[in-house]
Amino acid sequence: MSFTFSTAVRRAAATALAGALLVPLTACGGGDSDGDGAKPTASLSGTPKSNLTVLAASSLTDVFATAGAAYEKKNPGTKVTFSFAGSQELAAQVQQGAPADALVTADTKTMDGLKGETGTPTVIAKNRLVIATGEGNPEKIENLKDLADTKLKVVLAAPEVPVGRYSEQVLDAQKIKVKPVSEEPNVRAVLSKVELGEADAGIVYATDAATATDKVDAIEIPDAQNAVAEYPAATLTSSRYGDAAAAFVAWLSTPEAQKILQDAGFQQP
Repeated sequence: MSFTFSTAVRRAAATALAGALLVPLTACGGGDSDGDGAKPTASLSGTPKSNLTVLAASSLTDVFATAGAAYEKKNPGTKVTFSFAGSQELAAQVQQGAPADALVTADTKTMDGLKGETGTPTVIAKNRLVIATGEGNPEKIENLKDLADTKLKVVLAAPEVPVGRYSEQVLDAQKIKVKPVSEEPNVRAVLSKVELGEADAGIVYATDAATATDKVDAIEIPDAQNAVAEYPAATLTSSRYGDAAAAFVAWLSTPEAQKILQDAGFQQP
């Protein structure tokens, strides 16, 4: 009888102990659920997991594909999606309340026009203009003055677009009158016209011409006649992921990101 009673006591105690241990485990499991009210999880770097949307100038299309992949690798759990367009179009999207987390424009003027809707901007890169011609430069264009030839089909970006404003600035400074066959909404549209042979020449950023070396030639514009484009980046105050957006914008100034930008032909800020 004593053996049977002792065994029963031990079994009862073990059952009670197991029940007590299961209670806190069940409570912890509920906290990890994906339901409403669950706490945000963090990536290995400590940055909260998030899906960032970054509005970026068209001239950043290629380099940001590389930069975004590098950032996601460094920050597991964070996904970066880019939306590219002319800076003036991006500004309109911000003003209309488009859901996004950060903004990178090709000029400071556009960014400055959004004060109150962005955090403090930081210039992350600079760029310069070149004349893009068809491969082999069939029209033998050598400088800005050659663009005034009325026999040439020259395409420029619209004046409200940063690259269009820079183009107008350098042409006016040299007192050169150019009648473009079209004015495009962004720099990539200008480049495309030249690539397709729909224009003999166009003014684009050096980095854009560098993405199409098999289809266009780039004629350098001397520094004394050129314009410097600055690329400011900032968080958007409407971002759902303020900390993660700030982390991405800050990363753009790190040595890793700067190397990616400069390898693509962008200049140091």
